[in-house]
Amino acid sequence: MLLQLTQVLVAVAALLTLVALGYTLLDRLIDNWLLGLVALVELGVVVQLVRGLVGIADLSEHRATFTAYLVTLPFVLAITTLGAIKDKTRWAMASIAVGAFAVVVMTLRLQQIWDIYA
Repeated sequence: MLLQLTQVLVAVAALLTLVALGYTLLDRLIDNWLLGLVALVELGVVVQLVRGLVGIADLSEHRATFTAYLVTLPFVLAITTLGAIKDKTRWAMASIAVGAFAVVVMTLRLQQIWDIYA
C-alpha cells in the first residue's frame, strides 16, 4: 500500500463526507462538483486496489480480510452515488456521506493491516 496515497485518499473522502453532509443540510441535489469529488476518490481507490493486489503476497497473515476490504472498497461509493443520482431527496446526499465515510474507515483499516503484516 502507498502511505501517501492513503493519506490523500482519506483526506479527499473526508472532504466528500463533509460536502455531502452540507448538501444534505441545505437540501441540495448531486451536482458536477460533487461527482468530481466522487470520481477523484474512486480513482484513488482503484489505484489502491491494483497496488494491493500486486503486493498481496507480501502479507504474512490476514490475507482474506485484506482482500475482502480491498475488493469491496471500489463498490461502496459507486453504489451509493448511483443510488443518489436516482433518488431526488435530501437523503440521497446523506447516503453519499455514509459511503464516503465508509471509504475513509476501510482505507485506514487496509493501511493498518498492511503496516502490521507486510
